[in-house]
Amino acid sequence: MSEGQGRQLASKWAKTAALKSHPRIAPHIPPTRMFSKSNLRSMLAAHGTVVIKPVRGAGGHGVIKVVKRGNEYSYTYYAVCKRFSNFDALVGSLSRQQRGRKYLIQKGIHLATIGGRPIDYRVKYVKEKGRWGYRALVGRLARPGLFVTNLCRGGSLLTASEGIRRSLSGGAVRSKKREMRTITQLSTNVLESRYPGIGQLGFDYGIDKSGKIWMFEVNTRPQ
Repeated sequence: MSEGQGRQLASKWAKTAALKSHPRIAPHIPPTRMFSKSNLRSMLAAHGTVVIKPVRGAGGHGVIKVVKRGNEYSYTYYAVCKRFSNFDALVGSLSRQQRGRKYLIQKGIHLATIGGRPIDYRVKYVKEKGRWGYRALVGRLARPGLFVTNLCRGGSLLTASEGIRRSLSGGAVRSKKREMRTITQLSTNVLESRYPGIGQLGFDYGIDKSGKIWMFEVNTRPQ
């Protein structure tokens, strides 16, 4: 099997559910629920900040950060921020943005930053001639003013080592890269056993300000 081929699995919910079944992977997946008005209310009450994103989608399209502070609400969509004095007004505006698509709600993670800009990491893992191997382990630094790091949204590419060193410390580089590789291999085993025929995977990881690694999603058609 060569790069560019392999089974596709678009549903973020299906992949998340499969990975949460593994006890060593589950602690690295942010609390995630399907979008509904009641789930949004409870997730905001529990976490204060959440990210909602389409069940099917890539490239940061449709990803919205929602924040609750006291009795006020706001959301950020790309560089646009809207504020609301009540929950129903928030939900009404979000519904217009969603345009009938199914969405997930995920706990918002306060990522380590470089110059105030959040950074996350993409690990690309590909199966060729029956063996899995790494094709990339890179950092993606958000464009100033945005919270999404996708390159198609103006994010900047840098080595994972540089990203970890500048956002955490030089002493963390080796252990964090090793941990991302371990989670990647465990997750690939789970997904391949559940969905035979996958041939390439793109894992999106974040490291929070305390140094914990989080897996935001995995793509079967990584860009």
